[in-house]
Amino acid sequence: MTKIQIPPYKKIAMICQGGGALGAYQAGVYEGLSNAGIQPNWVLGISIGAINAALIAGNAPEKRVQHLHEFWESICRRPSLSAKAAFGTADLLGTGLESIQEMTKNFMTKTFGSYSAMMAILEGQPGFFNPRPFAPGYGKPSDISFYDTTPLIATLEKYVDFDRLNDPSNMRVSLGATNVRTGNFVYFDNRHTKLTPHHILASGSLPPGFPATEIDGEFYWDGGCVSNTPLFYLMTDEIDRADTLVFQVDLWSAKGELPGNIFEVMERQKDIQYSSRTRSITDAVRNIHRMRQMLLATLDRIPESVRKADPWFDHVAKQAFGSHYNVIQMIYQNKTNEGNYKDAEFSAETMQRHWAVGLEDTRKTLSDTSCLNMPAKEENFVTFDIHRKERYTAETPDPEQASVPMYTYESSDSHGGTNHNTGLPLEKTKPRAKQAPARKTAAKKPAAKPTASTPPKPSAKKAIAKG
Repeated sequence: MTKIQIPPYKKIAMICQGGGALGAYQAGVYEGLSNAGIQPNWVLGISIGAINAALIAGNAPEKRVQHLHEFWESICRRPSLSAKAAFGTADLLGTGLESIQEMTKNFMTKTFGSYSAMMAILEGQPGFFNPRPFAPGYGKPSDISFYDTTPLIATLEKYVDFDRLNDPSNMRVSLGATNVRTGNFVYFDNRHTKLTPHHILASGSLPPGFPATEIDGEFYWDGGCVSNTPLFYLMTDEIDRADTLVFQVDLWSAKGELPGNIFEVMERQKDIQYSSRTRSITDAVRNIHRMRQMLLATLDRIPESVRKADPWFDHVAKQAFGSHYNVIQMIYQNKTNEGNYKDAEFSAETMQRHWAVGLEDTRKTLSDTSCLNMPAKEENFVTFDIHRKERYTAETPDPEQASVPMYTYESSDSHGGTNHNTGLPLEKTKPRAKQAPARKTAAKKPAAKPTASTPPKPSAKKAIAKG
């Protein structure tokens, strides 16, 4: 792939979501970026995304793709000879039978995929996790789970250079986790924390399958328990705010078909639960952007002589404008031959498919380099959807998202239909009753002036006070 010259962004970030076996898609995306000469200087990850982030940041650029391959090949099951033979037989179907061939391949992909996921659940994955003999156990949170993740420590130590991982001058690393005691979302950042294999494990300690990871007396679960995408952490970073190009690599798609059976229900539930919260973050950023524009407009109304006399106004103007953020959204698209077990399908064949899709999505994205352009001066935040080839800004948002509110209230109207109101209190939909004509009241006579024989009555306030 031809090397690509990108605009002078100070920060190039890669965000890696959690998603188990789907994480091979992120490895494919990184290989595509590397082939194009794009190297992030900040990686953020949660769960399997934290592992991929550590593999990227913990290796020299020329070794990253190699070690990603070696890691994924080591934790996945070896290629199945029976699967290879079955797919080879399907390929023998001749011309005119393409539809039957496709149906056969989809059926076999689902069959072997479900078998691979079942074996992962029953036997664990080599170098990753093993079933506990007396699961789920009891005692400390680190002892309660169905699987033991200590084998992953040796695997990480084999493929990650932790001295390099802890050098933020090479690459900044931020891993999201959940504090079990407080319920708060926390980040292990190599600018503030010396990262160890336990910090990576903590980010992927998804209960009840995996145990909590203890670090300095605190216990941590998977960051996906709170949020599966660390985009907001990046957007609110105040340490070094600068123009940023973001490759947001998501493994779960929020949009999907209505489920028709219990297995599709389970799959759809996972997609929604673990999909990115980009929409809510985009809305928040859009509101911040509008407030900044209003603040700048307010500053313009202040006489220039007053603004020049006080440097505070220049400081406020600089803070109001903010930095540019260009977010390239790369979302793994669900396949018809996958099921609710797709995040546990650690077969070599499935891993290679996920990897290839990530590589191809990156190639398609970078084929139109205009998506990498620096946002215009008046735009602080833009997003690009690789599957729709459209760019959206805070002022001109995605029309599909803009037409569907982030929060929807529903109520039945007087005709039995449904009203959809967005983010605002519900309005009454029933027709207002006609108001009765106002009654004519007789004019009150003025109160009689007190006389000596009729002392004035105490006021209500005084009566209450005396009581």
